[in-house]
Amino acid sequence: MSRRLDVAVERFPIAGAFTIARGSRTEAVVVVATITDAEGRVGRGECVPYARYGETVESVADLILARAGDIADGASRADLQTGMKAGAARNALDCALFDLEAKQLGRPAFMIAGLSAPQVATTAYTLSLGDPAGMEAAACKAAHRPLLKVKLGGAGDPERIAAVRRGAPEARLIVDANEAWRPDTIEANLAACVAADVRLIEQPLPADADALLAEIARPIPICADESLHDRAGLDALSRRYDAINIKLDKAGGLTEAVMLAHEARARGFSLMIGCMVGTSLAMAPAMLLAHHADYVDLDGPLLLARDRDPALRFEGSLIYPPEPALWG
Repeated sequence: MSRRLDVAVERFPIAGAFTIARGSRTEAVVVVATITDAEGRVGRGECVPYARYGETVESVADLILARAGDIADGASRADLQTGMKAGAARNALDCALFDLEAKQLGRPAFMIAGLSAPQVATTAYTLSLGDPAGMEAAACKAAHRPLLKVKLGGAGDPERIAAVRRGAPEARLIVDANEAWRPDTIEANLAACVAADVRLIEQPLPADADALLAEIARPIPICADESLHDRAGLDALSRRYDAINIKLDKAGGLTEAVMLAHEARARGFSLMIGCMVGTSLAMAPAMLLAHHADYVDLDGPLLLARDRDPALRFEGSLIYPPEPALWG
């Protein structure tokens, strides 16, 4: 079996800027793995390197290329599970192999993954971190969307939460602190979220300092993001979290994400299917899990100034399953 692996780094401008507690950026830089078999069939997978975990575009591209020989020799998704760590590089290869396998077998990827057919889903729409006035204005513009995800940053978050609620009085709200809260501020921030009828709070405390979550009252469900990568991390979440955010770039691909979703559900966790800021090619595999989740946050393409062609179909906050020409 002879297969060729190619790697490309691609840049897509963000519409404006995307700001969270750890910084701001104006473009999405993605790494794409393309696997071509002897008959010319092509599978693609996109990943977004995650600086929070020490990944760079260069290091991820190198990790992917280092597997060229294994891919040429017929390495499977199961081989990647045992031969690579969870992360962006494995995600790109795993999704590319899924895409290629679907083309080789003439079967959709959801069947190969043992899932039911993907359905139209409602995605959250993210409001970047800013001052209260700016976030209220952004919320006003997005007030027609049914679900908003609000990026927070620590000091001043109660004012930001209240401002967003004023700007979007009818929308359901999720807030994401990206580890920016501290033990001395968490109760005041929780109270502000209760007052604004926030439905879910993502990763309020640093991943290495989240034990407090098991000791305090949680009037709103708390979702683990940075505190969880794959199934191996589930035990540590006991009594601290009510939900988990599954991102393919953290889990290391759709293969692991499917198993993580099943095991997390069995343990009683609610599910969010999330993303980094990437193109429709990165969202497409995650769409296979969207209808199994309580919350869907696959708005990456909506934050870009331009997307791929072909791309996922969006109608407002509705996101449609991928067409075969895109992936799977």
